[in-house]
Amino acid sequence: MTLNQSRTTAAPGRQRSGGTPEDPVPAAWADYLAAARQLDGVRRGAATAATEQARTVQSARAELAAVRTVLAPQQAQLRELGVSPISLVPTPPELSEATRSMVGGPAAVLSALRDARRCALGADDTLAARGLSRVAHWPSRPRNLLVYGPLGLFVPLLLVAVFLLAGTGAVTVLALVVALPAPAVAFGLGWLAVGRFFPPRPGERVDRTVRFGVLACLLPAVVTTAGIVLAMLAG
Repeated sequence: MTLNQSRTTAAPGRQRSGGTPEDPVPAAWADYLAAARQLDGVRRGAATAATEQARTVQSARAELAAVRTVLAPQQAQLRELGVSPISLVPTPPELSEATRSMVGGPAAVLSALRDARRCALGADDTLAARGLSRVAHWPSRPRNLLVYGPLGLFVPLLLVAVFLLAGTGAVTVLALVVALPAPAVAFGLGWLAVGRFFPPRPGERVDRTVRFGVLACLLPAVVTTAGIVLAMLAG
């Protein structure tokens, strides 16, 4: 065998260090599996990013609806207070600032909407106070007592005045009979006044402390009536 023949015979397959020819199929299969895993990782990452972006968009839409819910009654209330409609429209610099905040995508928009909602709720607290800013932030019972208390004491004080002027005569008896529904009337007026003076935030209900209001309107009437009746019986 010549030198050229030996080279031709050795050319079809590469020789490993052990002398056996290397099979290219396993190496190609391993490369294919690695590429498939890499492609699957990219696909999963893209799907996760798309899902997260869809959730962010949905949250932004819900936040926008909440902001609109807060702003709508505020706008109507400001108009009732005499604020001109042009003052309630965003100015061009404000629109430009809002546009710049939206360049960052849905996440930036969601963050800006949350900040806007916090500012709107702060303004809502100021508007809801209606000049009673300190009282509006009191606990519900002491705050509502400022409404129920005077209404519950009004008729009993009148009864005491009638008794002192008319004594134990028929006028006092007639006043006691007429004053029987006074606690119910006082509570009804107080119930309306609490909702008027201390309006709730959007989505919340007025805390009128019904049982406490009934007690505040009924107790002075009962005590006053009992005292007058005992005084009349004693006389």
